[in-house]
Amino acid sequence: SLPFGKDTYKVHSQLAWLSSEQALADYAVFIRHLKAKTGCEHSPVIAFGGSYGGMLASWFRIKYPNVVDGAIAGSAPILQFTAEKAERFNAIASDDFWKSSRACGDNIRASWGEIRARTSKTALSKLRSLFGICEELTEAADVEAVVNWLYNGLTYLAMVDYPYEANFLEPMPAWPVDKACSFINEPLAGDALLAGVKEAVSVYFNSTGTVQCFKLGVDGSSSLGDDGWDYQACTEMVMPMASNGVDDIFWENPWNYTAYAEECEKTWGVTPRPNWVYENYGDDFTLEGSNIVFSNGELDPWRGGGVTKSLSESMVALYVEKGAHHLDLRASNPKDPTSVKIVRAIEKENIVRWIEEAYARHRQEQ
Repeated sequence: SLPFGKDTYKVHSQLAWLSSEQALADYAVFIRHLKAKTGCEHSPVIAFGGSYGGMLASWFRIKYPNVVDGAIAGSAPILQFTAEKAERFNAIASDDFWKSSRACGDNIRASWGEIRARTSKTALSKLRSLFGICEELTEAADVEAVVNWLYNGLTYLAMVDYPYEANFLEPMPAWPVDKACSFINEPLAGDALLAGVKEAVSVYFNSTGTVQCFKLGVDGSSSLGDDGWDYQACTEMVMPMASNGVDDIFWENPWNYTAYAEECEKTWGVTPRPNWVYENYGDDFTLEGSNIVFSNGELDPWRGGGVTKSLSESMVALYVEKGAHHLDLRASNPKDPTSVKIVRAIEKENIVRWIEEAYARHRQEQ
């Protein structure tokens, strides 16, 4: 929501209300109000969410077990807040491309050096032409903008590698990683390498063929509320990210909290709180939680920060083979893999049990 209209993100002091803690408190108050208004005070409530929504769902159950009776948390990276997890996202994304074709992943890794070597005026002009970029490229900083734009497109491809056509972020074909790799599945170099990578990333940015040129900094995820997430990532959602260029298809880029904090101060005027999530919600969920199902997909880079092992009988971790970002929470599709059908059945069993247990508690209280 935009409580202050189109100017919500322009006045930084207004953003103090933008936090997971406030969101959960709002949900708790709203659910209590709605149940009282409709005469459903004793009706069980189950929380659902995927990605950030999955994090909220799990934390909702942990913080307000008196309001929600269980939670389905799909692709929820609630363990992504330590430096030890920093390289997992990029490693899993890389595996997706390498699994499709070893040459595909190797070509992507080789492309970064090829791009960064093109710094002369003539080379920058050629780089712009090869990738079909709208803006003029005039300096080294523009080269890094190209690199970051490509990185975003490739990691989003890995995230939404669904077995059917989908438009969660951008319209894409079924198995978009395989489609992207079809352009670079043999060793390439020079202009041919960059032309192939351009075709690969276009599976994300331009599968419809209607985009005339690409704008750097536009990654197709605006519908997710990027400004809001960027602000939260600078306050409470501090998720270390890094790559080493060996176990992944990217380049050596260690986690640098100092640089991260400086950028947050520059952009939003805030100082990150890197430990706040665990201070607020806890980090030992065997002590703090119950009645939560965590699901994670094999292909989803966010799996690296998810709960992938069951913590107790009522804190269950499910693995979706060949599953991308919260595939289990998407509508059923004839092309769904068997694994996601099994996971959905288990989630349903847990939901039924939670509801039955909630009604049983109510009968005992009468």
